[in-house]
Amino acid sequence: MVLLRCRDYDPGRVQRAVAEALDASGWTPPRGRVLVKPNLLRAAPALSCTHPQVVRAACAWLLDHGCALTVADSPGFGTARGVAEAIGLAESLRPLGLSVVPLDDAVQVPLSFGGSIGVARRALEADGVLSVPRLKAHSQMRVTLAVKNLFGCVPGVRKAFVHTRHGDRGHRFEGALVEVAAALPPTAALLDGVEAMHVTGPGSGKPYPLGLVGASASGVALDSVICGLLGLTPAQVPLWAELTRRGAPGALPGEADLVRETPDAFDARGFEVPGVLKPMSFRPGTLLRSTVRRLWAAWRS
Repeated sequence: MVLLRCRDYDPGRVQRAVAEALDASGWTPPRGRVLVKPNLLRAAPALSCTHPQVVRAACAWLLDHGCALTVADSPGFGTARGVAEAIGLAESLRPLGLSVVPLDDAVQVPLSFGGSIGVARRALEADGVLSVPRLKAHSQMRVTLAVKNLFGCVPGVRKAFVHTRHGDRGHRFEGALVEVAAALPPTAALLDGVEAMHVTGPGSGKPYPLGLVGASASGVALDSVICGLLGLTPAQVPLWAELTRRGAPGALPGEADLVRETPDAFDARGFEVPGVLKPMSFRPGTLLRSTVRRLWAAWRS
């Protein structure tokens, strides 16, 4: 896997950094259709979403490698097209002949601890997936990275119902995230850490100029390296802890083979994460408010 320095979102600089990172990541994109999965949380602030230049650069690299692309997400609030227009992603992709489409039409995937979870057919039927998250603090998960970003493959309000049904019941919610990722086609990761979100998140934190682009054929390995770079341990990051409990390849610190920069090339000393995490479970009133907010945001966009 690869860590590279990239000090800002200048289009040429981002294109060079992303291409170099993906070239050296060890990932060979599949021949066929690749789903590019950015993090499109909501229309504002733009810091809550993957930066458009990082997504555009990833798409340009994949097109150069002969891939057919689908760029898609299911935002927490609003629609995929509405969020993409609001943050400038739609405009960035138009010269490539691409647009953003929704992840909907769920297929039920069984969970190991009972029940099932709806995962978007577009994601399940792709030949490969590139998760393109933005590095952000998270009020429930402490940080959100490549594996958590794949939870966006669960369409619409189903995500809120997963919180309500499985949150704070042992490790079921984290387990559901791991099993969603495992149900998908082979997945690689490209991390936007040029300007991260810290203090809180995933939608209302503060900018942190980390100046980092990371890429790996394994989202698990990339996440564990970034968590280590931030000075975190599995015990502090619920999803990382679940990945280590399940023995996911790449989850243990020190397993990843790094090329280019090492973690100590990046100054994360001022990066703040939430000290006390909020409950993962949504109470009935919280679920109702969340559903109304999602529907209102979708109607407005």
